[in-house]
Amino acid sequence: MFMPTNTIIQATKNNMFEIFQYDFMVRAFISGIAVALVAPTIGMFLVVRRYSLMADTLAHVSLVGVAIGLLTKTQPVIVAIVVAILAAIGIEKLRGTKRIFSESILALFLSGSLAIASVIISASGGFNTSLLNYLFGSITTVLSSDVYIIVIMVVVILSTIIIFFNKFFLVSFDEELAKTDGIRAKLYSSLLVVLAAVTVALSMRIVGVLLIGALMVIPVITAIQFRRGFKATIILAVMVSLLAVLIGLVVSYYFSLASGGTIVVVALALFLLSVFVNKRL
Repeated sequence: MFMPTNTIIQATKNNMFEIFQYDFMVRAFISGIAVALVAPTIGMFLVVRRYSLMADTLAHVSLVGVAIGLLTKTQPVIVAIVVAILAAIGIEKLRGTKRIFSESILALFLSGSLAIASVIISASGGFNTSLLNYLFGSITTVLSSDVYIIVIMVVVILSTIIIFFNKFFLVSFDEELAKTDGIRAKLYSSLLVVLAAVTVALSMRIVGVLLIGALMVIPVITAIQFRRGFKATIILAVMVSLLAVLIGLVVSYYFSLASGGTIVVVALALFLLSVFVNKRL
């Protein structure tokens, strides 16, 4: 027996929009979109500074905050933000002394924070489901309180970038030139890495500690393939990031996959597509 065409269409529509019937998915989409807006925006400045590994370093530092939060039964995201900010300031202070190469400083904080996190995790009884959710991201763990925190902080971060855009731009391209132009380069450089630290800590629920660096960098290098100006590249990077998050969340829901990994895989696919397209142009 054949079903009427309009019945089939209606059933298909219901199935498509089923994802929005669940509160946890609505929360995931809201926070995911917020993260997709801010991650590549900050990532653009880091890539220009040849500081791409900063995102991964701060992600591992954030893991220390998560471990402390879970051990003390406090809010892991808030603790991760505080720890990441302190580490970002410490990294900039060490970089300012010019006694250690920048990449060595990042390696020091990355490996050191991972060691500290492993000690705290073992002290708290080892890995558990909550910790794994922070490591790889989980759409089901995004709480209403997380959404409020993420949205508010993203608005603050984007507002700060808009207000100080020209200063961040100059500091990222040439710190010495910024100094000669009368800009307090150290201040704005420190502010930029603090914003990066907050972005990393906020993104853990969606993408995961181990993958947030990819979301901050891959959309940027994808956008760079199109060889546009700085502002146009940021806009393209945000569009790529939004596509990766939206497609990744939908695919992860319908195929029961890890949200963080799926988002990054989609971002990688978009990067490969951009390389192919630009080779043909």
